[in-house]
Amino acid sequence: MGIYDETRTGQTFEKILVDGSADELSALKAWLFKENIRLETERNELKRMEEKYIKERKQFQSEMDEINRRLVTERKRLKQDEMFFDKKMDILKNGFVQLDEERRKFEREKIAFEAKRDLHQSYHRQEKNQDIAELLFQGVRSPLALKKRYRDLIKIFHPDNIAGDHDMILTINAVYEKLKKDYDIGRQA
Repeated sequence: MGIYDETRTGQTFEKILVDGSADELSALKAWLFKENIRLETERNELKRMEEKYIKERKQFQSEMDEINRRLVTERKRLKQDEMFFDKKMDILKNGFVQLDEERRKFEREKIAFEAKRDLHQSYHRQEKNQDIAELLFQGVRSPLALKKRYRDLIKIFHPDNIAGDHDMILTINAVYEKLKKDYDIGRQA
C-alpha cells in the first residue's frame, strides 16, 4: 500500500498515469511490481493449500473406504456370529427338551419300579403274614376253638391297638374264612 493508497493528495491511479511525473510513475511501477509478486505469492500459496486440501480429501476418502470395508467385514462376521449363536441356542433348546423328555421317562420308570417293588414287598408281606396267620391258627381242631382263636387274634392285631396291623387283620380274616370253609365242608361230608 504505502505510497499509493488513493487517499494521498486525492490523486488516483488514472491521474498518475495521465498526469503523473516520472518519479510517480516509477513509484507506481515499483508498487505494481511488488503487488504482482504479492498476488503471485498468494496465488501460489492458495494453489499449495488447494493441493494439500485435495491430498487430504483423497486420504480421508481412502480412510473412509477402508473403514467402510472393515464395517462391511465386521457386519458379515457379526451376522455369522449371530447365526452361529442361533444354532448354538437351538442345540441347547433341543438338548433341554431332550433332557426334559429323558427326565420324564426316568420318572415314569422310577414310578413303575417303585410300584413293582411295593407290589413285590406287599406280596412278600402277604405270604409272610399268611405263614404267620397259619401258625397262629395252628393247633385249632374245632370250629369253636377256631372262632375263639379268631376273636383273640382280632383283639391283638386290631388297628386301634398299639400292636395293630391292618394287613395282618386282612390276612387273619382270609385264613379264618378258609379254615371255617374247611370245617364246614368237613361237617357236610
